[in-house]
Amino acid sequence: MTRTRKPSWQAIDVLGALGRNGDGWSHGYDVSRETGLKSGSLYPILARLSDQGLLEARWEQEVGLGRPPRHLYRLTAAGRAALRDLVSAPNARATRLATATESP
Repeated sequence: MTRTRKPSWQAIDVLGALGRNGDGWSHGYDVSRETGLKSGSLYPILARLSDQGLLEARWEQEVGLGRPPRHLYRLTAAGRAALRDLVSAPNARATRLATATESP
């Protein structure tokens, strides 16, 4: 039996941050700065969303001298659909996401 549960507000913030980047790739550090989540919370969320098929992850191809490659993340089609569903849901979670996805 597969258990379906509502995403946490932190996961919603991560989806919103990646959604604002469109089809572009984002580093975990960029998502952390945008959401305010610390790495101990952020990276397990990114891994879980990736395991659920909502995110695509890959290693950075071009790396600066003396810097290790980093993971890059972006929403999959399923992730964009989940984000649309969350934004259209009539509840406080949707209000938080709609506010988070508005452009400054």
